[in-house]
Amino acid sequence: MPITTCIFDAYGTLFDVAAAARQAASEPNREAFAKVWTKVANDWRLKQLQYTWLRAVMDAHADFWDVTQNGLDYALEASGLSGDTELRERLLALYWELDAYEEVPEMLTALKSAGYNTAILSNGSPKMLDGAVQSAGVGDVLDDVLSVEDVGIFKPAPVVYQMVCDRFNCTPDQVLFVSSNGWDAAAASKFGFQTAWVNRAGEPQDKLPWTPREVLKTLHKIPNLAKEF
Repeated sequence: MPITTCIFDAYGTLFDVAAAARQAASEPNREAFAKVWTKVANDWRLKQLQYTWLRAVMDAHADFWDVTQNGLDYALEASGLSGDTELRERLLALYWELDAYEEVPEMLTALKSAGYNTAILSNGSPKMLDGAVQSAGVGDVLDDVLSVEDVGIFKPAPVVYQMVCDRFNCTPDQVLFVSSNGWDAAAASKFGFQTAWVNRAGEPQDKLPWTPREVLKTLHKIPNLAKEF
């Protein structure tokens, strides 16, 4: 069946999760942080994801903002910066204002102009996602922002992906799901979505039975893919 609905992961897909650390590293009097900001950003993101997976399998859900803070605390300690409370607060504040990737507004506008449903499906809490959407100025080209808080478990639980079909009254094969996370694209493929993995970093594909239908470097081609699927 033709694609009717285009769904996007938020963090790392539409919004640059490294932007907070990059911005903080460029600010005055942060010479020590500037030397390690890429490590902090990578550790922060990795632990943020790992904690969601662990909480999902242990049936111990928490708000994504709590998980985000836990991940940052680990990352700062791993780089010897756990005592810098001002830096911690600055990084957390910047996380509410993450930059969207440069192609995002035009890409979403093209999808809406072509008549597709558009939405975010994210581990993020509603308040976090609202902050990111407003900061990026893309609220007018999204039909909805779906948060796992409505089902109380993080991705890749199948019930999370089911939220899309329930919201837009569609079947899985009518959905183009786009994520920068290979594991997320794999889980969505298993659920039955048509999938595209945005592999900006050129990482190896996860060794799982389910693979994305398309692998892209950016989001520029998504409107054309929606027509082709």
